[in-house]
Amino acid sequence: MMDLRQMEVVVAVADTGGFTAAARQLHVVQSAVSGTVRALERELGTPLFTRTTHRVALTPAGEAFVPAARATLRAAEHAREAVDAAKGELRGQVTVGIMQGVWAGLHQALAELRAEHPGVVLRLRQAPVADIRQALREGTVDLAVVALDRQQQRGLVTRLLSREAMVLVASPRRRLDTATGKATVTWADVARLPLVDFTPGWAIRYAVDRAARAAGVERGTTFEVNDIVAAAELVRHDLGVCVMPPSIASHFPDLDRYGFDRHAPTWQVMVVRPPGEPPAAVAALLRHIT
Repeated sequence: MMDLRQMEVVVAVADTGGFTAAARQLHVVQSAVSGTVRALERELGTPLFTRTTHRVALTPAGEAFVPAARATLRAAEHAREAVDAAKGELRGQVTVGIMQGVWAGLHQALAELRAEHPGVVLRLRQAPVADIRQALREGTVDLAVVALDRQQQRGLVTRLLSREAMVLVASPRRRLDTATGKATVTWADVARLPLVDFTPGWAIRYAVDRAARAAGVERGTTFEVNDIVAAAELVRHDLGVCVMPPSIASHFPDLDRYGFDRHAPTWQVMVVRPPGEPPAAVAALLRHIT
């Protein structure tokens, strides 16, 4: 009869992409992983993986099995947590998704939870917003502190933490001759400047693309990076300008900031989680995130 350990092994192989890597993750020998998968495949009457010399991939049956196995493993974990909570002990694991540059006081919430419930294991997963949203759907992330637009929020429970209008940052050496003559810029100004942009999939890129379209401006990208510090370094050396939230720009006080006269990209940071009653450990962390 199928058991939780078999499901855990299959999920590990799917996550790591191989039997050897799964064995390392589970701290067992590879033959144990291979034997467990073969036994389950015999029970189900169909292969879950295709094996080649160079890679392991899920079959259609495996693609159907893995999400259900994840949900079952999470349900079992939640059941154990519920029993611990009934005994006055809070245990379990909480995986938090977060984007680069978005902290929103999360460190304080994590410290408070650890002090209150030392038996809870906390894990952080940093990734682009699209990957975090997918992880929330798959159940590999319990909650996230991210910036999502309205469409990306669908199917998730959200709570707004902060909202701000983004700014343009530039090197003090770059004297911006703005259309307004003030410390504000238009999108036409931005279109004439070399732009340090973030890669598609980043929440900042989503917001900037949306605001530029609303202003009816096509802007080019001179540099495309996936690291905020790298973006700031390019700006600092006057190789381009960059649009970012003020909360992130504040980490680089040596750079000049310009507001937008109209169509400023909006940056909304929120805590999000899948629908339904959260596990006890997740609920405890949510109480500390304000």
